[in-house]
Amino acid sequence: MVDQIYARLGEDGLTRLVAAFYRRVRTDDVIGPLYPPDDWEGSEKRLRDFFIYRFGGPDRYIQERGHPRLRGRHMPFSIGVKERDRWMELMEGAIQETGVPEEEAAVLREFFAQLADFMRNRQE
Repeated sequence: MVDQIYARLGEDGLTRLVAAFYRRVRTDDVIGPLYPPDDWEGSEKRLRDFFIYRFGGPDRYIQERGHPRLRGRHMPFSIGVKERDRWMELMEGAIQETGVPEEEAAVLREFFAQLADFMRNRQE
């Protein structure tokens, strides 16, 4: 079902989801500081393109960045349980704000939970 999210939400739906998420991240005191302050637009574009690709849409992310190597790309940032949980909270807020239908929201939540946990790189 993960690969069908693009067909169900479309590029516009995923773009709105990522934009709603980044509106939250910019003012968040836990994960906001992990993002480069001079590259908000780039960060948003990379996440949007990754989601579009991962959920069954065009492969712009791969064409521009190659294999995602997400864990490696995030190693410079200290990510523990607190950061994982906040990322999930902000993403849940974005899901709610953008009105993702429950069937798709459930798939997204499961995927995001696995992804967020995978990104942890700090022992606690």
